[in-house]
Amino acid sequence: MSKEEKKIKIKIEKLRKAFGDVIAVNDIDLDIYEGDFLTLLGPSGCGKTTTLRAISGLEEATDGKIYINGELVFSKKDELIVAPSKRNVGLIFQSYALWPHMTVEANIAFGLKVKKLPQDEIDTRVKNILIDVHMEEYGKRYPSELSGGQQQRVAIARMLINRPQIFLMDEPLSNLDARLRIEMRAELIQLHHRTGATTIYVTHDQEEAMTLSTRICVMNEGVIRQVASPEEIYGKPADMFVAGFISNPQMNFFKGLVEKDGSKVLIKAGGFSVEVDKEIIGDRTEVVFAVRPEDFIIDKKGISYKVKTRLPAGSFQIAMADRNDEKDIALLFDGEVKITEGNEIKLSIKKSKFHIFDKESEKRLN
Repeated sequence: MSKEEKKIKIKIEKLRKAFGDVIAVNDIDLDIYEGDFLTLLGPSGCGKTTTLRAISGLEEATDGKIYINGELVFSKKDELIVAPSKRNVGLIFQSYALWPHMTVEANIAFGLKVKKLPQDEIDTRVKNILIDVHMEEYGKRYPSELSGGQQQRVAIARMLINRPQIFLMDEPLSNLDARLRIEMRAELIQLHHRTGATTIYVTHDQEEAMTLSTRICVMNEGVIRQVASPEEIYGKPADMFVAGFISNPQMNFFKGLVEKDGSKVLIKAGGFSVEVDKEIIGDRTEVVFAVRPEDFIIDKKGISYKVKTRLPAGSFQIAMADRNDEKDIALLFDGEVKITEGNEIKLSIKKSKFHIFDKESEKRLN
């Protein structure tokens, strides 16, 4: 089903939020489709959490409109603000916000008690949801008796029990250790597939965004830089900011000089020379040429670089190298590739694995 055929679950129009003179969200437009797992990704202060809180109703925007299921839930112009409790959204935050004096069961049941559901229905739903999150043996325990991962499961259960159509998650895994984060990512993906709920997820962790999302919305300084699938964000970043942010280690950027050789157009950068389509370059004489660390290969016919630093990490290794004392470039190789600090290696670029950006606008050209 194409995006045009999909139902728009949440629609944001010209959303703006200012805190005094600081503009946190700057007139953004965004459509979130039914069944999306959309991640708002960007550095601290880029506006992603403010956007999420505006959708939930916990933050009143300065201007703009928000629709959920086709219903207008916020409009500054119309002085309309639908309460968070009436937006049919579930919330999970970085701090799990569990009541310390309540058992796991009581924490999960709290929202249903507020709604004054019959006690037998509450008991049944709590029992079933504990099974769903693999916490059936922990119902009588208190939050202080649980690990971080277990507390996270309780927070998820508390959200699920109210059966919201939309999940809103603000960096929910940031307090967990690396191994547990990976396990919980898998559980969040399974949860998304099982429920079919539309999910909006905030993180600054690009790996987390790449592994979880159906689409990623990259933000910076209150504006949206690109919205696309993880594959497109990675393979065809819209501009230099997206290219640099979605890269670990950092994307390598070079000054690229354009040379014309008969009917051929070449870009020369960092000692490398690649042929490109004339129509892409136009009348430019200089561009920004970029290569990801993993897109270099060791090649006897390649360009000589000197290895300055090698950082082994088991199955892979990171290296920093330079050429003629130019700025360092980052390399990423399989852990079994033999490289030694202080030695020279010869590098080539994988076929078509490079990116070209306009020097002035920083927008993608190829």
